[in-house]
Amino acid sequence: MSERTDPAATLQRGEGFWDDLDGPQRAALRQVARPRHYQPRMPLCYQGEESDHIIIVESGWAKVTSSTEDGHEVVLAVRGPGDLVCESAVLGRRGRSATVTALSPLRALVVPAARFTGFLDAHPAVWRLVSGTFVRRLDDAGRRLQAHVSARGARRLALLLTELAELSARHCPPAADGRIDIAPPLSQEELGSWMDASRETVARALNSLRRRGLVSTGWRRISVVDLPGLRAYAQGQD
Repeated sequence: MSERTDPAATLQRGEGFWDDLDGPQRAALRQVARPRHYQPRMPLCYQGEESDHIIIVESGWAKVTSSTEDGHEVVLAVRGPGDLVCESAVLGRRGRSATVTALSPLRALVVPAARFTGFLDAHPAVWRLVSGTFVRRLDDAGRRLQAHVSARGARRLALLLTELAELSARHCPPAADGRIDIAPPLSQEELGSWMDASRETVARALNSLRRRGLVSTGWRRISVVDLPGLRAYAQGQD
């Protein structure tokens, strides 16, 4: 079946590992993968488990979390359509460093570790794409750490929402009035974990951003009303 008529080819387009592959590479990877659906709160992989597969997200969103010694869950990142997940432990031959959990109904391609490395050996150019994924994620982590140090309260949340809005806009065009719905359905508690703040701090920050006309909110829904204004506020340019 051609990629044009293959149901699996309905993957949403964005900037991710899958989008960097060409047609023959995608077809070869599908041949060694099996499709799987995950419901919200279902784990894709667990922190500390042995590595035996990688996952490519076709549609839906997941969060990446790590547990501290006292059992506290810390949100590290979100992954969406086109992203490669659970891959570092397979390629590094070590236990998984984080848990990945579905935030929404999620469709994915699951590839056993041996088949994925075999695919990479048969398509050596893809090794560069995998390396690029690592580099981008290290850059993202460094940028978030810098923001964590330099910003507080509402500005720190504004930085995070700016990044999430830009990510969301790559998968779903903004509304006619420019409004961007934050696609990953993160709770205030999850946002607080990500920015190292309490749920109450996030609620106060959202209230401040609402008063400025930068965002609107609903049940597990945040919309960025004015992305340029939110970005400027996050950068201290108000």
